[in-house]
Amino acid sequence: MEYKNMSHEQLAAEYDAVSKKFASLKEKNLKLDMSRGKPGKEQLDLVSDMLTVLSKPEDCVADGLDVRNYGELTGLPCAKKLFAEILGCRPEECFIGGNASLTLMYDTIAKAYTHGLLHSEKPWSKLDTVKFLCPSPGYDRHFKVTQSFGAELITIPMTAEGPDMDAVEEAVKDPAVKGIWCVPKYSNPDGIIYSQATIERIAHLHPAAPDFIVMWDNAYCIHEFEGEYVPFPDMLSICREAGNPDMVFEYASTSKVTFPGAGVSVMAASTDNLKYMTNLIGMQSISADKVNQLRHVRYLKDKAHTLELMKRHAQILGPKFRAVLDALEREIAPLGIASWKRPKGGYFVSLDTADGLAKRTLALCKEAGVVMTNAGATYPYGADPRDRNIRIAPSLPPVAELEAAIEVFCVCLRLAALEQLLNK
Repeated sequence: MEYKNMSHEQLAAEYDAVSKKFASLKEKNLKLDMSRGKPGKEQLDLVSDMLTVLSKPEDCVADGLDVRNYGELTGLPCAKKLFAEILGCRPEECFIGGNASLTLMYDTIAKAYTHGLLHSEKPWSKLDTVKFLCPSPGYDRHFKVTQSFGAELITIPMTAEGPDMDAVEEAVKDPAVKGIWCVPKYSNPDGIIYSQATIERIAHLHPAAPDFIVMWDNAYCIHEFEGEYVPFPDMLSICREAGNPDMVFEYASTSKVTFPGAGVSVMAASTDNLKYMTNLIGMQSISADKVNQLRHVRYLKDKAHTLELMKRHAQILGPKFRAVLDALEREIAPLGIASWKRPKGGYFVSLDTADGLAKRTLALCKEAGVVMTNAGATYPYGADPRDRNIRIAPSLPPVAELEAAIEVFCVCLRLAALEQLLNK
C-alpha cells in the first residue's frame, strides 16, 4: 500500500517496524561507499594486461616518432585516429590530453576567462557578468568548474529528451549567457540519451553571445551495460552543417574503459578552434603522456575492438545496476515515495524522492554507514530546490556489498518518508 493512503495508526505501526530495522542495520557498523562512479576492482583487473603492451624500446615508436621524447603537443596521429573513429569526427579535429577530460574542460573555461575564445570580443574576466546554462539534474563537477570562475549558474530543467530547449533558446537571447554543459548520451545522473530533435535544436542555436560554447561532454558514448551499442551522431558535423562550426567543444576519455587514474582524454573541436587553443596550450605544456597514448592505441586497436571490451565491462556492471533497480522495484515502488530512471548505460541511477526527503534520507544513510553523493549535488550551487534528487553510483562495490548498501538506502528512504508523513 502507498504510504499516502495509510491511516495515522498504520503509519505509526510502519514507523516502529522500519525504525527497528534501521537500528539493526546500524549495529552492523557498515562502511559502504556509493558516492562516486568509479569502476570496481574487477573492471580494473579486466584491462590490467594493457600495462605490458609496450615491453621493449622498439615498441615505443609510432608514426615515425619515439613516444618517450618531447613533442607532438596535440597528440599522436594514431591516437587522434582512434578517438576520431570512436567519436565519428575527423582526426584533425582531435586534441589528445592526459588522463582526465575534466582537465581539458577546465582548461577551456580557464582560457575563455584569461584570453577569450576564438570569437570573443574580450576575455570573460573583463566582462561584468558571465552566465552559464546548467541542465539539471546534472554533473556537479561541471557546475563547479564554471562556478569557480565566478559565472552565474542558470538551472535548465532536464526532460526525457535532454535539456528543455524552449528554456535554452530563451536564455541564449541574453549576451551574458556564454555556454551550456551537456552530457548527451546516458546523461549524468539521469541516463537520458538526447533526442535527435534536441541535438538539432542545440546545433541551430542563435545565441546573442558570439563566443557561446556548447560543452559537449560525451563521457558515456560507448558505455552500455544493457542491450546493444547505441550509435550517436557527430555533433561537430551537425554544428558545422548548421552554420555553427566553432560553437561546440566535445570531450571524452578512457576513464571508464581502461584506468581512470591512467587513461587518455580527447578534446574535439573545429580546426580553427583547435589552432587557437593549441597556440595557448603551447605556453603551458610540451605534450601529454604519449607513452600512455600509444599504450592505449595498441591495446584498444580500433572502435570495433573497443566495443568488444565494453561488452566485458557490461557483464560486470549489469548485475550491479540490476541489484539496485530490482531492490527499488521491490522495496520502494509499492510505497509511492519515489520515482527513478532505469538506464541502459552510463554510471548512475537517478532517483527522485517525494519533495523534501533527499537530505534526510542521505543523513540516515550516513548514520548507518553508507556514503552517497550529497543531496543537491546534481544542481547548481549544490541546491536542489525541491530537495528530492539522489544520485546512486552502483559501479564500485562488489554485488554483495551493493545489495547491503541498497538495503540500507531503502530503509532510510522509508524512514524519512514516514517521519515526514507523521509530522504533517
